[in-house]
Amino acid sequence: MRSLLVVVLIGLVAGVSCGEKARFDNYRVYSVPIHNEDQLRLLQEIDENPNGFELWDYPSATGTVIQVMVPPHKRADFAELTANWADVHLDIENLQEKFDEEQPKVMPRSFGWNSYHTLAEIYEWLDVMAYSHSSVATTIVGGVSHEGRQIKGLKISHKSGNPGVFIEAGIHAREWIADATATFIINELLTSTNSEIQDIAQNYDWYIFPVVNPDGYEYSHTTNRNWRKTRKPSSSVCYGADANRNWGYNWMQGGASNNPCSDTFAGSAAFSEVETRTLADYYSSLSGISTYISFHSYGQMLLVPFGHTREPLGNYHDLVAIASQAVNRLSQRFGTRYTYGNIAETIYIASGGSIDWIKGARGTGLVYCYELRDTGRYGFTLPANQIVPTGQETLDSIVVILREGANMGYH
Repeated sequence: MRSLLVVVLIGLVAGVSCGEKARFDNYRVYSVPIHNEDQLRLLQEIDENPNGFELWDYPSATGTVIQVMVPPHKRADFAELTANWADVHLDIENLQEKFDEEQPKVMPRSFGWNSYHTLAEIYEWLDVMAYSHSSVATTIVGGVSHEGRQIKGLKISHKSGNPGVFIEAGIHAREWIADATATFIINELLTSTNSEIQDIAQNYDWYIFPVVNPDGYEYSHTTNRNWRKTRKPSSSVCYGADANRNWGYNWMQGGASNNPCSDTFAGSAAFSEVETRTLADYYSSLSGISTYISFHSYGQMLLVPFGHTREPLGNYHDLVAIASQAVNRLSQRFGTRYTYGNIAETIYIASGGSIDWIKGARGTGLVYCYELRDTGRYGFTLPANQIVPTGQETLDSIVVILREGANMGYH
């Protein structure tokens, strides 16, 4: 009965430990609403004692919905567990089919936004863009990973004295649309002829890091497409921490796990992961940053701090007023509908996230987290043909955030 969910460990899928790429044939994904305290306790016990299932979120409170990945050999256990559980919904019938549909049948030969790219391809492209636009663009390094990779980004600056915009993407390895959206925005800022985009490109300094969890991202390409965390060993069988539960502001105050095998493991201490620690140090070395934006997927939400409480703290009211206008603008191009609010009220309690530290510890004025497309049909497997529209509508909304923020004095 307890064997319901939790993380894909290194040996969960036979063959991963043998150097083969994990497959998820006939793995199903269900939405599981938490109606009462008994269900909540059961799911939390399962998070502590996994047995083949995977929780895609930490069960933090009643009234929330989490997603559960169910391997084929666990369907009977899942059916027994949820026999009297109302409103359980099948979201994805065969996860491997979704992964197979993610990339185009014929991969392009050059870098672009019709396919998802490897870490090496992204980093090479950043170097090319810095060379091609050397008068305004330079590569920057925001930190390092456990396996020794750089957290590489691009700075775009047309003139001195600009306020800064910092974009962090890819903190969760499997959320590939986040990384792709960040590179799309870089390209638009450097090449677009649209007057609105040229205006924000020239009047802000941009610090954009498409892949802030490079070890995890690499692993999601080479070994396990469903990998979320970093890659530092936590035990003989458990690897990595949730880098978006590891930041040192209200760390472990809900919505995070102390189980090293959990997908929401917050680490052994705040900033225990070198990726979060070095990126925070880099951010602290900067001055004049007016805006911090984090890209995640999925859910189509525009979130503001904080994740540990539903209380409207700080400049919450300003942030949601701007968010309201931003999501309205976002919807105009393709009709994509976003919700908005603070993390705890909009999704669930989740402490130790990057935007909470940026707001709570650093006091940055405009702080937002995007949960990009979609709302569950594809989930983490958003087809590559949605990269461009996702990037376009997201950039539309960022224009509004910066304009309305400046009107309120956030610059």
